[in-house]
Amino acid sequence: MEYKFGGSETNQKTVLDHPSGLFVLFFTEMWERFSYYGMRAILVLFLISSILEEGGWGWERAEALELYAIYTGLVYLTPILGGLLADKYLGYRNAIIAGAFLMTLGHASLAFEGFTEVFFYMGLGLIIMGNGLFKPNISSIVGQLYKNQGKEKDAGYTIFYMGINSGAFLGILLCGYIGEKIGWHFGFGLAGIFMFFGMLQFYFAQNIFGKIGLSPAESQDFIQKDEEQKDQKGTFGNAVQKGRSRSVNCDRCFFIFCYFLLVGI
Repeated sequence: MEYKFGGSETNQKTVLDHPSGLFVLFFTEMWERFSYYGMRAILVLFLISSILEEGGWGWERAEALELYAIYTGLVYLTPILGGLLADKYLGYRNAIIAGAFLMTLGHASLAFEGFTEVFFYMGLGLIIMGNGLFKPNISSIVGQLYKNQGKEKDAGYTIFYMGINSGAFLGILLCGYIGEKIGWHFGFGLAGIFMFFGMLQFYFAQNIFGKIGLSPAESQDFIQKDEEQKDQKGTFGNAVQKGRSRSVNCDRCFFIFCYFLLVGI
C-alpha cells in the first residue's frame, strides 16, 4: 500500500490536512524553545543582579554580555556537529532524545547554581551540547514527513515554526517573570521542567514516524529488503541520488563555513 506521507500507518491520519506526526514535532519543538528562550531571557539579568539584594552574581554588564555572546555562538555552531553525528551514527530520533535529555540536565544544573558555580557552567555546557544534537535533526524529520516538494510541505514548515515562536514567547514571559519575582533558580528550573515534558512526549510518540530518523544500523533491515525488490536500474538511480545528496551537503557546509567566517570578521 502506497502511503501519502512518510512514516507509519498512524502518521497517515491528518490534522488540518497535515500528517499527525507533524504535531508531535510541533509540541516537542515548542517546549524546547520554551526552555531555551526562557533561560536565555534571564541569563544576563541573573549575572548582573546584585548578590545580596537580588540573588544574582553581581557581574559587570560587559562581562555578562561577553559570556552571553560565547554561549550563543556555541549554540549556533554545535548543530553542525550534531547533524553529522546523527547522519553517520545516531540517527535523527536518537539524537533528538539524547539532546533533549542533555538540555534537561543542563537546566536542572542551572537551577542549583546557588550551591556552587560549577553547576552553572556545567549547565551551560550541557545545554550547548544538547542543542547541537536536538536542533538540526528535528527539522530534518519534518522534511521527511512529506514525500513531495510543494505548497503542502511549505505549509508544514510554517506550522512547525509557529511552534517555535509560541514556545519562545511563552518561555520569555513565564521564566522571565518567575525568575525576577520569585527566584532565578526557579526560572531556570521551570525551563528544565518543560524541556523534560517535550522529551517524554517525543520519546513515547516516536513510533509514529516509522523508519524515518532511525540510525544507520537500525535502518539496515529496511535497506536490505528494498534492495531485494529493486532492479539494476533502480539501484543505479539510488546511487545517483546519494551522489547528489553528498553534493548538496558539501554545499551547505561550505555556505555555513563562509557565514561564520564573515560573522567572525
